Amino acid sequence: MMRKILALILKIQKQSAAGKLRRRGLSSEEAASGNIISGKSWDDFCDLLKAAGGSILGFDSPMDSLTRSEGFRYLSRLTRAGLENFVEGGNTGAPILRRLVHETVKMGNDNPDFYYKSTIIDGHRRYRITGHLGTTPFLIFSTQEGDYSDSAGASMPIAGQLSTDEMLIGENGRIEIILSNEREGENWLRTTPETKMLMVRELFGDRDRERTSELRVEALDKSTDSEILESRHLEDGLNRAGQLVAGASLMFARWSREFAGTTNQLPRFDQARSDAAGGDPLMAYYHSYWSLKPGKALVVEATPPECATWNLVLSNHWLESLDYRYSQIHVNKHTAYYRPDGSVRILICHEDPELPNWLHPQGHDFGGMCFRWNRADSYPQPIIREIDMSRLSIFRDEESQSPAKKMQYTPSIPKGLKNG
Repeated sequence: MMRKILALILKIQKQSAAGKLRRRGLSSEEAASGNIISGKSWDDFCDLLKAAGGSILGFDSPMDSLTRSEGFRYLSRLTRAGLENFVEGGNTGAPILRRLVHETVKMGNDNPDFYYKSTIIDGHRRYRITGHLGTTPFLIFSTQEGDYSDSAGASMPIAGQLSTDEMLIGENGRIEIILSNEREGENWLRTTPETKMLMVRELFGDRDRERTSELRVEALDKSTDSEILESRHLEDGLNRAGQLVAGASLMFARWSREFAGTTNQLPRFDQARSDAAGGDPLMAYYHSYWSLKPGKALVVEATPPECATWNLVLSNHWLESLDYRYSQIHVNKHTAYYRPDGSVRILICHEDPELPNWLHPQGHDFGGMCFRWNRADSYPQPIIREIDMSRLSIFRDEESQSPAKKMQYTPSIPKGLKNG
């Protein structure tokens, strides 16, 4: 199944390139115009969407109604995200920061504690980000060489990265960042000619109490792009949107099958592989898979090191985080209750155990999960074990004698290197 999907992606890429080569006497706009007029560009886009269905039907994926329903909804979400990002937001001369991953578009064991924004950019151009920071602990700005339309999403290396703790920050949290190939300005974010995307990850400590940043990005070079929709831009946008749906679903279906091999364990994910896929290089990831049997609970225990934050997130089979709008499906440094010795005990079970740090699986019996240490001074191994629900009474007795407590946390504007 994987080979068939990859073969179709490559076929459409080659057909597009071959078509342009056959039209050497035509401009790129004229060549694309022929494909738009004939309907070929649309057919190619629809072929990619159809091929993406193989990621749901293949890879030994579960055949129950809930998993399959979520799988095809997942493809519809990726389609929406792809069109929004590459067709509506594909003008690199007028970039707009959009939420590619959010409450109803998810992928790759996404992190509910990150407020993701991104935009398509051209690595040959210069850009400026301006705005005011909110009250979240910090932001990470990164430029990436590639996106999910490249190499089935497996190759998106970071060209440059800048976080607010490295930045000069002005009065009331005002910031300005220059994006360019050569160092420029007080806050510089490196790009390369191969750069295709700007990603902003804004960390929540306590989502219910914090205010996100207000940011805009603009191209500094004079734009030669037409205000009229050009065929070449539409064809490229449709192709890249289709590649996102087919590529991301393929890669993460493969990941899910792999993670199922370590069910109810938390092995550390290979850092180089994570970095290549666009992950945060200062984050240690423990991607895996969970499964709950009737009458059982999963207990995850760890002693957090000094770190910016940490969390544990539950996902479904397709590695979409469960719906964090309606119940607690993840816990982090600032929302967790700590035992007197500084450790945390997290419970995963269908029924409310009347204990702190309960994660609700929302009717799922299995799915992906991810534990993260963010900017930590060490990486202790989280321990996970399965117990009978009846044994939770021991934890309740323990809790009554020595209650777990939250740490104090007050949201504020990040200070960076300087705060005016």
